[in-house]
Amino acid sequence: MNRLYSLLLAGMLFLLSVSGSAQVKQTEIIILHTNDMHSKIDNMARLAYLADSLRKIHPYVFLVSAGDNFTGNPVVDMVPDKGYPMIDLMNRCGFEVSAMGNHEFDMGQTLLRKRMSQAKFPFISCNIDGSDAVVGQLRPYTILKAGSDISIAMLGMIQLDDNGLPSAHPSNMKEVRFVSGLTKAREFAWLKKENNILVALSHLGLEDDIRLADSMPQIDVIIGGHSHTLLNQPRFANGVMIVQAGAHLAYVGKTTLMLENGKITTRNDEVIPFSILKNEDRGVRALIDMYNNTPEFNKIIGTTEHPIVGEDELGSLMTDALTNQVKVDFAFQNRGGIRVPSLSAGAITLKDIYKLDPFNNQVVIYSMNADEIKTLICYGYQHEKGIDLQVSGMTYKVTDDGKNQCKSVEMTDMSGKPLDPAVEYSVAMNNYMSSTYKFDHKDQGTVSTLTTTEALIRYLGVSGKINYQGVKRATFIR
Repeated sequence: MNRLYSLLLAGMLFLLSVSGSAQVKQTEIIILHTNDMHSKIDNMARLAYLADSLRKIHPYVFLVSAGDNFTGNPVVDMVPDKGYPMIDLMNRCGFEVSAMGNHEFDMGQTLLRKRMSQAKFPFISCNIDGSDAVVGQLRPYTILKAGSDISIAMLGMIQLDDNGLPSAHPSNMKEVRFVSGLTKAREFAWLKKENNILVALSHLGLEDDIRLADSMPQIDVIIGGHSHTLLNQPRFANGVMIVQAGAHLAYVGKTTLMLENGKITTRNDEVIPFSILKNEDRGVRALIDMYNNTPEFNKIIGTTEHPIVGEDELGSLMTDALTNQVKVDFAFQNRGGIRVPSLSAGAITLKDIYKLDPFNNQVVIYSMNADEIKTLICYGYQHEKGIDLQVSGMTYKVTDDGKNQCKSVEMTDMSGKPLDPAVEYSVAMNNYMSSTYKFDHKDQGTVSTLTTTEALIRYLGVSGKINYQGVKRATFIR
């Protein structure tokens, strides 16, 4: 009898265990993520093939962008229908959502609104109020569905500089109001209670992503952008997984989330270089080839004896173009406006220049004394925590006080003589700097009819074969 009882009990326990295991529902979520593509379209056919291949195998695959889709390739940025090629290709790849990045504003609000209306996916940001502006009001978040019972909340946010604006020209953001993304995001912590997964689609940069994780543990994953950081392994902060896939569509991130009965059990991320992917979507490749077929961009406008490498050499070229073309004593170029790492030796094409300087900003000329120029150099140094401004017409050396502050600045002209404190010098810079950099200047400045890009093109046209190998005009010591 006891043996029979034991067998019955064992059978019941077995049936209960089988019944219990049958109630466990496992769900796999795959999120392919890009950030800071900057109009680099050549790998989009590989991205489309990868996304479609995964969709055939896995039921829940989502493709998202953490912002800065535009600015960096003339076949997207300098065509009559500016920006449309990027939206067209993103639609073809099947993007589900994009964060709003600072460079989305580069084309101006009217064109941005048009591009957003053509997108088959929303642009989101919780810390932008565009209700009184041309761009209009953005959604703070969007909800993606994996079947009938799994929901993924995607919350967007954009970075802000010290002036309270994203890193874009202020004239392109009139009537748009911004608040701190770190502060505003916390108002949406409730999204985690109403959804299975909360993802921050963040265009804040890695340092602020870590701060966001520290203040908002409700977030499951932060898909980051803006800082162009390649995280080969995900970073964890306060239990939040932070991922980012470099820049310029050289990589795509693949986040995999496993859920049991709607609860996340595992989180993983890998970064896939497009260089190892060979298959392409033929239709998307045909579109890319069509957009790249712009012969006017292949026009040769100059020649360089050696490769022009790094911000010192490229910045010296850009500022020399200003001193030469607008006939000033000195010219400055901010590091953030130098958009390629190098120019190859030999022919320099129009496309090369549009990649180097895609912003085509107006040139502004000031009359400034030596002390005022020092305040400009120091603002850039402190803002970038190192050398920011490349220069023509002088060399300078910053002495750092050990806290990224200017203790002193030594400035000498190209003959080696210190600047005369009694002289008013003519100084040129782009109008992004004149609008956003804080520096002393009694003169309100004069806007030139020339843009920085036009100055470069004209300078190369009259300079013959150029050589900037080893040129370095700005240094610092601690």
